[in-house]
Amino acid sequence: MEIRATTDKDLDVFVDTLYAAFGRFPETPAGSGIWSALEMDRGLLAMTADRRPVGTAAAYSFELTLPGEAVVPVAGVSAVGVLPSHRRQGVLTAMMRHQLTDVRARGEFLSVLLSSEALIYRRFGYGPATYTRRLTVPRHQAAFARPRARGTADLPATGSVELLRRADCGEILEQVYDRYRRAQPGALSRPHRWWTLGAGQSPIAPTSRYIAVHRDSDGVPDGYASYSIADAETMTVDETIAVDDIVFATLTRFLLAHDLITRVVFKHLPPEHPLRWQLEDFRAGEVSDDTDWLWVRLLDVPRALTARGWFTDAELVLDVDDPALGEHGRYLLTVRDGKADCVPTDREPDLSLDMSDLGSIYLGGTAPSTLVRAGHIRAHRPGAAVVADALFRAERPPHCLHWF
Repeated sequence: MEIRATTDKDLDVFVDTLYAAFGRFPETPAGSGIWSALEMDRGLLAMTADRRPVGTAAAYSFELTLPGEAVVPVAGVSAVGVLPSHRRQGVLTAMMRHQLTDVRARGEFLSVLLSSEALIYRRFGYGPATYTRRLTVPRHQAAFARPRARGTADLPATGSVELLRRADCGEILEQVYDRYRRAQPGALSRPHRWWTLGAGQSPIAPTSRYIAVHRDSDGVPDGYASYSIADAETMTVDETIAVDDIVFATLTRFLLAHDLITRVVFKHLPPEHPLRWQLEDFRAGEVSDDTDWLWVRLLDVPRALTARGWFTDAELVLDVDDPALGEHGRYLLTVRDGKADCVPTDREPDLSLDMSDLGSIYLGGTAPSTLVRAGHIRAHRPGAAVVADALFRAERPPHCLHWF
């Protein structure tokens, strides 16, 4: 078996092989829709000895926002599949190792993906790092509570909300999303070509949608909500993007006030979002589809740990095992005044963990103590997990909306 890089000439074969791996037929022609954003110089094909394609893997070039608003390049792994006739024969393992080696050779120290099956990617060093949930709010229970404390949520709303069609506001969506993602830990970039090509799900795709655009008091767009009403009862909100909580609350009130519907479904909210608390009836918000979203994999531990921002001074020795690449390292992580230094060490470890566990805690969305209690991370001294919890926290929960 051979793992080889793809070229533009391989697009049709790549797409056909991927669909066959999932037992489906192409819904859109190769070269259109999501396939128009494929970077064929980053694709892989697994070929048999008689030159038949049996597996695929791709990667997109994104930027990821880390805690502390650091923005770094990442590989967004996608389109991974193996034909049913060649599963459990080492094809996937060979492709994933080949891809990890290629990502590292490109100078990228992080790789991310959305996992179709939770059992697959841990063995390649990926761990779930951001989470998302769906919230359904009945309109008759949509009244907002009166804030009980002076603060951000109690400030009067300023600016205005304008209703536009998706086809008329692509540039606005791109600008607002880019402003949002640069300040949101866990958010991925949406390259300009994705918006131009309509590659992805709504609101990137040019599918008919109404867009509620919020503008600040100077008329500058600083938030939007993309939604559709497929039947006489349900409004589905693809995503709500806002630069702060006031803008989000203003857009939410606008959506919940829509006539002739009985419920509003918010498809992607971070687990700790305040919307349920803002409602007069806390139980009005029905949570569903509470799941993982972005999985993270480190390829250079010192570079990754020194790239993100930190909010507590502390020192930890991390013993990190990487079975997927047959590597092992022990690192002294020292944080002072928000900056980290990470160097190899032979000191006794505070925590022992594998690469997938490090990926899960890296963005601050999973507490190290949770993985200690689950039996994944080993704490070698009392209090080590508490220190790690304080150290790895982010300024706010990481969240990713982008689908790829």
